[in-house]
Formats: sequence, structure tokens, C-alpha cells
Amino acid sequence: MSAEAIAELNGRPVELSTAAPDPDSETAWMADGNCRLHPPATFFPSDGVGVDKARKICRDCPVTGRCLEFALTERIDHGVWGGCSERERRRILKTRRQEATASA
Repeated sequence: MSAEAIAELNGRPVELSTAAPDPDSETAWMADGNCRLHPPATFFPSDGVGVDKARKICRDCPVTGRCLEFALTERIDHGVWGGCSERERRRILKTRRQEATASA
């Protein structure tokens, strides 16, 4: 991936860099992700086959849990994050809201 690569995060362009991450950054964990070895477009597929391909990359990733929580916390609407599609993340958030309501 080149330093000029561009991705979208909640509709905003984000420059992706191969530079060493700031270890104090909230997203420093991203440098350990399997996704760093693949083009960003891999994780923003337009079909189910693409989602399955991205999931396979995520399957053995050491930061899958942190990635998923990041996407849930930031309400990222697009792409595969933490091995989950947009639809799966919406379901997780809905379940969490229902559980929070039930326990309140």
C-alpha cells in the first residue's frame, strides 16, 4: 500500500500511511493488523464474495477484537472491520442496545 492510498471512514477521506505509527495513538494497534498487507479496497467490497475474502484475512488477525470494537465505537458504516460486515455490526449494536435497555 502506498502512502498516497486513500480510504473512507464514515464518508471522510483518510490517508493511509506506511509510516511507523505513533505508539501513543488510539489506533496504533492497526499497524499489527493483517489488513496492512492488502489493498484497502479489499475491505470495502461490493459483494458477498468480497466480504468472505476480507473475513478470511481477518480470521487469524491478532487485532480482530480491537478492530471490531473500534468500528462499533466509531459507528463505521462501510467495509469489513474485525471480520464483520456492515450488517453484522448493525446487529451487534442493536443487540447491545437491547441488552442495555433490559438491564436498566
